[in-house]
Amino acid sequence: MPKMRFVLASYGTRGDIEPSVVVARELMRRGHDVRMAVPPDLVEFAESAGVPAVAYGLNTQTWLDLYRNLWTSFFRAIWRVREVRRLWREMWEVSDEIWVDMGRTLTSLADGADVLFTGQSYQEPAANVAEYYGIPFVTLHHVPARANGQLVTILPAPLGRLSMQIFDWVAWALNKRVEDAQRRELGLPKARRHPTRRIADRGSLEIQAYDAVCFPGLAAEWAKWGNQRPFVGALTMEQSTDVDDEVTSWIAHGTPPIFFGFGSMPVESPGDAIQMIAAACAELGERALIGAGWSDFREVPHFDHVKVVGAVSYAKVFPACRAVVHHGGSGTTAAGLRAGVPTLILSMDVNQTVWGAQVKRLKVGTTRRFSTTTRESLVADLRKILAPDYVARARELGSRMSTPAESVVAAADVMESFAQSRRLS
Repeated sequence: MPKMRFVLASYGTRGDIEPSVVVARELMRRGHDVRMAVPPDLVEFAESAGVPAVAYGLNTQTWLDLYRNLWTSFFRAIWRVREVRRLWREMWEVSDEIWVDMGRTLTSLADGADVLFTGQSYQEPAANVAEYYGIPFVTLHHVPARANGQLVTILPAPLGRLSMQIFDWVAWALNKRVEDAQRRELGLPKARRHPTRRIADRGSLEIQAYDAVCFPGLAAEWAKWGNQRPFVGALTMEQSTDVDDEVTSWIAHGTPPIFFGFGSMPVESPGDAIQMIAAACAELGERALIGAGWSDFREVPHFDHVKVVGAVSYAKVFPACRAVVHHGGSGTTAAGLRAGVPTLILSMDVNQTVWGAQVKRLKVGTTRRFSTTTRESLVADLRKILAPDYVARARELGSRMSTPAESVVAAADVMESFAQSRRLS
């Protein structure tokens, strides 16, 4: 395979960035020239993985704080219309600022590239840059982001597909002003169709970074797209941490625990959360292992049956647990499903409800909003997913999931093949 230049742009939290970093490292290992664009506060993370990176958009925390505040206000105090409108306006002002910065950064970085690749968030400014240079475009999806009848599980398939198509048009309308400005700056004609349609019609490669078995029927529905939407499985670095041995030793000296973790979604009151978890597990006779993530669990009560740790290797820890409870991030969900243990998703924003609904549909777990969770509901939910039928289904599904090694090879293979075919066309 001849050496090629790949530019990968990814925006979001570490869980959003990590799949792109995994692909970048594999492409570099194969001898290609790779450059990345990531949020300023994740440049160090990308470079620590050996991938050259530049800053892209605003710090993740800036965006995450606005996003969380908006949805918290929406669900808890929707009657405070003025407050919700203010947060909505502020969020979109920041979003426009991110879009402009991304467009200009990529216009410089992608000059001379053979392929431009982007993660799931902010695909539109990257797509415009790819169109400007006339280079092949690749997107990475951690959930089925294109219209289909399998994602919106509360609706019949045709209505679910229609709802996603409507969402695409609404999202375009919200972003149209800033996109029109970017296209004018690039000298591109005014767009007449929404971006997801344009991306597909250009013949872009839309990599599905999850397993087809997680969405039964989706592969058959998308068969008409041929090789344009390949399923490669979840992409993760599987990094070891300094506390892995300590944690595995703690697990081995007692009954298998239930893992609780909320990743980059900060828990509003860690003290209340640990009290609730400890009480629920005590009632069930279970031990709890809590991954602190971005939450500060230092000043919280101590319980003999509860252990609080920082980052751990999910690949090492999850298979030794009875169940996993988390916020519903795609990477954490995939790690739990691969481990073959039941899942309880306590979602903190709208996007995380996607995986919550899916584990419930697959009957390998259940879900509810974290904000509505109580000790009583937690006990009931854990009893449900620890039942033998849930445990058996989770184990069976885990046996059909791809491994991280298989996923990264598959992703790099399809990217190389796509780039080469476009070179020859």
